[in-house]
Amino acid sequence: MKFLFLFSFLCFFLGLLSQRVSSQDHASTPPRGWNSYDSFIWTISEKEFLQSSDIISKQLLPHGYEYVVVDYLWYRRKVPGAFVNSLGFDVIDEWGRPIPDPDRWPSSKGGKGFTEVATKVHSLGLKFGIHVMRGISTQAVNANTPILDTTKGTAYEESGRKWTAQDIGIKERTCAWMNNGFMSVNTELGAGKAFLRSLYQQYAEWGVDFVKNDCVFGEDIDVPEISFVSEVLKQLDRPILYSLSPGTRATPTMAKSISGLVNMYRITGDDWDSWGDVLAHFDVSRDFAAANMIGANGLLGKSWPDLDMLPLGWLSNAGSNDGPHRYTNLGLWEQRTQMTLWSMAKSPLMFGGDVRKLDDTTYGLITNPTLLEINSFSSNNKEFPYVSSNLSARAFKNDDLVHTWQARRHLTDAKSSDTHVLGLTTCADVKAKGWSIQAVDQDPEHICWKENSRSKRLAPFCLNKRESLLALDEDIIDKEKYQGKVNLLASDKMDLCLHASPKRKLTSKELKRGFFSPCRWDANQMWELNSNGTLVNSYSGLCATINSVEAQANSQGVRSWIATGQKGQIYVAFFNLNKDWATITAQKSDLAKALPGTKLSRGSCKGTEAWSGQDLGIIGQTISYSVIPHGAAVIALQCT
Repeated sequence: MKFLFLFSFLCFFLGLLSQRVSSQDHASTPPRGWNSYDSFIWTISEKEFLQSSDIISKQLLPHGYEYVVVDYLWYRRKVPGAFVNSLGFDVIDEWGRPIPDPDRWPSSKGGKGFTEVATKVHSLGLKFGIHVMRGISTQAVNANTPILDTTKGTAYEESGRKWTAQDIGIKERTCAWMNNGFMSVNTELGAGKAFLRSLYQQYAEWGVDFVKNDCVFGEDIDVPEISFVSEVLKQLDRPILYSLSPGTRATPTMAKSISGLVNMYRITGDDWDSWGDVLAHFDVSRDFAAANMIGANGLLGKSWPDLDMLPLGWLSNAGSNDGPHRYTNLGLWEQRTQMTLWSMAKSPLMFGGDVRKLDDTTYGLITNPTLLEINSFSSNNKEFPYVSSNLSARAFKNDDLVHTWQARRHLTDAKSSDTHVLGLTTCADVKAKGWSIQAVDQDPEHICWKENSRSKRLAPFCLNKRESLLALDEDIIDKEKYQGKVNLLASDKMDLCLHASPKRKLTSKELKRGFFSPCRWDANQMWELNSNGTLVNSYSGLCATINSVEAQANSQGVRSWIATGQKGQIYVAFFNLNKDWATITAQKSDLAKALPGTKLSRGSCKGTEAWSGQDLGIIGQTISYSVIPHGAAVIALQCT
């Protein structure tokens, strides 16, 4: 009897230990899957989602694509008048929590939520994910719904009263790009914590495996919500992978405050199928790799900087209420470039195209075995700057190539110019200290950056100071909290104010328009100058910083990344971002210095190009490859 008891206890203990080890191994490699946004935007139905999941299970799951994620607004009714930033079309329960639109998700009726959908997804061998927004919905706040106390199953009570949505919603922190939709909750209140806890416990009850939490990172960073949600997820009975979005203008310094709390986090604005969007990812991925953020400690496992979904194959248009209805605008070589960078940077691979129209070319792109091997199992991933190139015009043999070549002839050569680059960082960053009030042209009401004198060709970077519109508004109830806050206007345009968060998800093209937008009664346009020289924003809590740099009119050139494989391989990726062919060259000796401990310096190496399968034979002291315009080559070296 005693033996049976000890045996049973041992089995129980080993089960708990196994479960704990499994959870600690969360996101051990960059997550891989499919997200509905690029192809369906917000209008996907249960039938379409399950049909897509079935195809993914058969065609992409064998290649590691295990997550299927319903992107945003699954709770919004698809009726006339409903769109991304509309108000009053969402389905919420009695506790103010979003629930699936029953017309698009019929299995959710009767309070089932996503339970049946998740069960069907799991039966296919896949994991189920959903997109959620920050905090609480404006619709719930307007309805002043009660808050669920999950420990009691009744309305949350504290200090002798019942708390409601209006008690916890922070109206000054609405989501910048969906201000009619959602706002932050006050996590200093027990009621605010109770609301967030009720959300994520419900997701776990539905069988959710992946949560993409939007409008909480980058310029919209909300560390209190991220921190509390992370704690809630640790306490759940089932592991849920925690992803953050959108990440516009994210920096490694900013990410270090949250990377240990999550499993993946966006470090760019929305990536769509334009060459400009592809180019916009090179610098940011380089910076995060250099900061050792790839595969850093995360929530019950690791965390990964996320370069966003892969907009390949059959897509829709951003902001559309219908689709999918078009093929990607990227050429084949541009798609290979994108897949190569995502793999070398070990970004999560979330395919965005319509899998019901998955063609052989797209399938080959996202299932290339060498690229997937690099994405999951390579190490020492980083940009390798020691390459040279020789540009040359080269004739194409294929009519399709000629078409692609001609379509890209409008790109202009890069031209250099000095410019100021404004960024956002955590206020503890020493790079944020440099602002002061200065007199400019006898006018003392300016806030200027002290280090602008580094470039003699640049005028000082200064902003016109004006008391904030919110502070002046007689209708603001908590007006005193905005005293001392100011609007900062562009010196040459008095109707444009410096803002710290976009009004919608920005693409690379929109980012070029800068940090100024028409002055409004917005917390993201309110700034306060601290005595330590930091300029803090009221919306994000981040501080502004300025760099004087020699900017390029466009991001063309050649780039290279390197990594090592789990079986001793050395991977070298060449990227030709030019409008002409480029022969890109790297010295074996330089590679050996960048990857010490490998067999590069003392061994004989054979090379193979991953996209073409070309056998390059024995590699000498120089590695060269001719790369098509906007294309990439991945050379796998095996040294003995």
